[in-house]
Amino acid sequence: MELPMFYDQTEEWNRALLLYDAALKEVNTKLEILNNEFKLAHQYNPIEHITSRIKTPQSIAKKIRHNNMELTVENIVKYINDVAGIRIICSFTSDIYRIADLIRKQSDVKVLKIKDYITNPKPNGYTSYHMIVTVPIFLSQEMIETKVEIQIRTIAMDFWASLEHKMYYKFEGNAPAHIRRELKECADIVSFLDQKMLAINEEIRTYSDDAMDHYREIVSDMFQSKIKESYGSIVDDDNDEEVVNDKNIPEKVKGIEQKELIIDHDMNVDSEMVSAIQEKALKAKASDKVPFSLFGSNKRKKQEMKVNVL
Repeated sequence: MELPMFYDQTEEWNRALLLYDAALKEVNTKLEILNNEFKLAHQYNPIEHITSRIKTPQSIAKKIRHNNMELTVENIVKYINDVAGIRIICSFTSDIYRIADLIRKQSDVKVLKIKDYITNPKPNGYTSYHMIVTVPIFLSQEMIETKVEIQIRTIAMDFWASLEHKMYYKFEGNAPAHIRRELKECADIVSFLDQKMLAINEEIRTYSDDAMDHYREIVSDMFQSKIKESYGSIVDDDNDEEVVNDKNIPEKVKGIEQKELIIDHDMNVDSEMVSAIQEKALKAKASDKVPFSLFGSNKRKKQEMKVNVL
């Protein structure tokens, strides 16, 4: 990114850019992980797409001057909260608050400010959900909390905001009254459309909810809870040698026996759960429903459907 020609704090600005770029990567990675988890676990993706950008020097200079401040790196970092920005586009308004809550729960994300323009739209009709957060950036000598602005919108909100921005740009922010009025009417239509689509989606979900999916999620959660700690631990190859040298062998054996009892109990619970699911699947088969594998892929389902047809 090139600096304005009158700007002479190149080294400081390049360091700031490094931090803002790293912060964007951190937040983008978090969102990508959440997005992939939704696809895998729920077969539903609340995120349509994500865009990110670092504010141009011209936009930064314009904003600084608008606030009657000197154009310095210190003032930019201190007063411009959207130098690094991410925009998340969702399908429904319910997805917006769901994603915002998931971001808020991240242990290394600190929420500094929230502006809910969905509950309280701007006078011109603009609606969106804004969060200013910080994420830790670890450098070779220090850690720096760096700000990122996150905007979360529906497809309809983004459509209106993008066109409104282009139209207002032509008038340099001073659009005629009748243009502002018509844009506000369009914003009201967009809001109604979002509400209508959300209502339809909620009704569709009442028809598509399947008890088998619920049982499958329960079994999957039980399995994941068992192996969760194994993702962050290692098994020592010298366990036998350590046991021989351990003075507290009786206590260790007792602890192992208790763990075995717990595992046996969990296995019994899992067996009962799987039996219930198998019984449910047999009933579904008797009623001419397409059978499916509990943990099978879509490809396996298609193969079974093809066999049934033959």
